[in-house]
Amino acid sequence: MGAMPVSGVRLARTSDADGVADVNVRSWRLRFAQTLPPEALASLDASDLALVWAGAVINPPTTGHRLLVAVEGDAILGYAAIGPSQDPDADPQTLELLALEVDPEHHREGHGSRLMAAAVDHARGAGMTSAATWCALDDETRRSFLVSSGWGPDTALRDILVGTDADGSDLLVREARLVTDLT
Repeated sequence: MGAMPVSGVRLARTSDADGVADVNVRSWRLRFAQTLPPEALASLDASDLALVWAGAVINPPTTGHRLLVAVEGDAILGYAAIGPSQDPDADPQTLELLALEVDPEHHREGHGSRLMAAAVDHARGAGMTSAATWCALDDETRRSFLVSSGWGPDTALRDILVGTDADGSDLLVREARLVTDLT
């Protein structure tokens, strides 16, 4: 019997950019299927996103930003991006969970929980005492995952421009901020 592939979470490398971009595209096409226009989802280009993710690894916006990947063997099954919160009301010890995605074919295998735990470990190691993230109001699956992981809403809302409707009007996604104490 062959050895089982190693599963875990680690810091991303530039060589992971294609795998992260593939997960990004597959996840968003599923998660935003009811929110974004089909043409917007069809236009997602993994090659373009791979360049963005490679740039995030090579030249992160701050020294506090990290990209973590969930792996099984050489396969990238998910990712989490973290960094200091840029919310105007955040204190300097607030981490922001900027992204957390798991390949739809690998949901409910523990990768999201492992990514969350690694993100929290990195935050605590950097002296962060709280964390925040934004979740679309209609994303019940993500909100349930976050709430079950100890996050809760703090009443802050924002609207994100995600495109233009056929009639030329702005397409907005309303998000709620969820927070958790890391102490």
